[in-house]
Amino acid sequence: MNRSLIALATTAVLCSSAAAQEKFVYQTNWYAQAEHGGFYQALAEGTYKKHGLDVTIKMGGPQLNTLQVMAAGQADCMMSADTAMLLARNTGVPTVTVASVFQKEPQVLIAHEDVKSFEQLKGKTLFIGANSHRTWWPWLRAKYGFNDGQVRPYTFNIQPFLADKNSAMQGFLTSEPFAIQKAGVKANVLMFSDHGYPAYNTTISCMEETITKRRAAVAAFVKASMEGWKSYLANPAPANALIRKDNPNMTEEQLAYSVAKLKELGIVTGGDAQKLGIGIITEARLKATYDLMVTSGVIEPGKVDLAKTYTTEFVRDLRVLP
Repeated sequence: MNRSLIALATTAVLCSSAAAQEKFVYQTNWYAQAEHGGFYQALAEGTYKKHGLDVTIKMGGPQLNTLQVMAAGQADCMMSADTAMLLARNTGVPTVTVASVFQKEPQVLIAHEDVKSFEQLKGKTLFIGANSHRTWWPWLRAKYGFNDGQVRPYTFNIQPFLADKNSAMQGFLTSEPFAIQKAGVKANVLMFSDHGYPAYNTTISCMEETITKRRAAVAAFVKASMEGWKSYLANPAPANALIRKDNPNMTEEQLAYSVAKLKELGIVTGGDAQKLGIGIITEARLKATYDLMVTSGVIEPGKVDLAKTYTTEFVRDLRVLP
């Protein structure tokens, strides 16, 4: 074969390979961070490409309504939580949860060092974000006898907490405690999941239409993402380079702290994931969250059909074991 024919053949192979990569956009819930690590790992190591996808990861942020982005067709699936997707269904948006990376809800309340339990927070100022009033706050308020009069707005700033020794603030296990530690303040972290809060977090959620029309692509994305998460927890360096590229404010120290916490507490690999694989969701857990939200009055009884809010088809046989 002469050089011209070889060149033509090579070009044909490359074009065929490029055409085989199906574009897929995943919308995250915040700026790039270790909590998104497995997705960036699958991108960095070419795992998505191996599964036939050309994936774009779009960063979220405090001013971005990620549900609107997905509903408008600007993302194929999004990072969320089962609570948020139930709320979306309650307002008529047909979202479906297909997987959950975090088996333990990493939302926490952070208290000053003299507070050892949720019970000791009665009467103290609690800095809580607006969205939390429709998810975990009703559960926490009912369980521990708190009241709305204790609440002050949380603005993603640790300074009000640092300034008020009689306060506690919401946070993510892998993030705010590190910032408080760096500020030289001793604090205790109270995890919701250790006290019966059943919600999933860092889910993959999509519109019903996407699952119907792009089932194979969703399946490929879920599989590649869970393989990415397994790889990330073993060696986070490839993903961390991409994370810092997308989010230059992210430090290596913060990334290392976050990964250590994810591993230490089995946020990704604990619970059902130990035997059923990373990303698993179960009907029992989803129903527990649904029942909690109905009981707390956040979701109207009978308005949301739980069976339509999720599908286990993409994870039940996946078995990406830790």
